[in-house]
Amino acid sequence: MDLREALYTTRAMRRVKPDPVPVEVQARLLDAAVRAPSGGNAQGWRFLLVDDKDQIAEIGALYAECIDMLWATVYKDKAAYAESSDDPEAKQFKKIMRSVTWAQENFATYPLLLFAFDQFDASGGSIFPAVWSAMLSARADGVGSSLTSVLAFKNDETLSVLGVPADEGWRMSCCVPFGYPTGTWAVAARRPVHEVSYRNTWGTPVGFEIDEPLWP
Repeated sequence: MDLREALYTTRAMRRVKPDPVPVEVQARLLDAAVRAPSGGNAQGWRFLLVDDKDQIAEIGALYAECIDMLWATVYKDKAAYAESSDDPEAKQFKKIMRSVTWAQENFATYPLLLFAFDQFDASGGSIFPAVWSAMLSARADGVGSSLTSVLAFKNDETLSVLGVPADEGWRMSCCVPFGYPTGTWAVAARRPVHEVSYRNTWGTPVGFEIDEPLWP
C-alpha cells in the first residue's frame, strides 16, 4: 500500500465485523508499534492484546458506562447543541455520536483490542506514535481501528480486568479496538491546513492554501 494512502485513509473505524483478526496481522501491527520513536530509546511501553470474549464483554460493560459519563461531562454542552441544531458542525457531531453509540452497544463483538501502557511518562510522546504505527500497519492489512481513552473514567476497574500490576507505574494510555470494517475507506473531511496552521509567529499565514486533499 502507498504510504500516503494509509496516512490519508486511516480514519476511525468503529463499525467493524466480528471476524477474527489473523495472528499474522496482529504480529505485524505490534512489530510496527515497537519500531516507533522512543524518547531516550527507553521503550517504556507495554502492549496487551485482548481477544478473549469474556474479557471483551467485561470491558465493554465498563466502556458503556464511560460513554454515558462522557456525554454527561466532557461533551455535555456539545451533545446538547448537536441535538438542538441543524448546522453543519452539529450534524457532523451527531454522526460521531451515532458512531460512538454503535461502539457502545456492540463493544462485545469486537474481535481484538489493543491496550497500550507507558511508564513514568504522562506526555504520551512515545506511546502514541507507537499506537499510530500499529493502526497504520493494520490499515495496510485492511483492518480498521479506533483509538479511545474513555476507559480512564473506569481506570482501576479496567486494569483489574486486565490483570495489570498496580505497583509498577504502568499507566493505561488508550484502548484500540480492531476489526474488518463494515464500511469503506475514505479521506476524512477536515478543516483545510491554511485555517489551522501558521508560520514563525502565531496568527501569521502559513504561506499556502490547500483547498482539497493532496492525495489522491
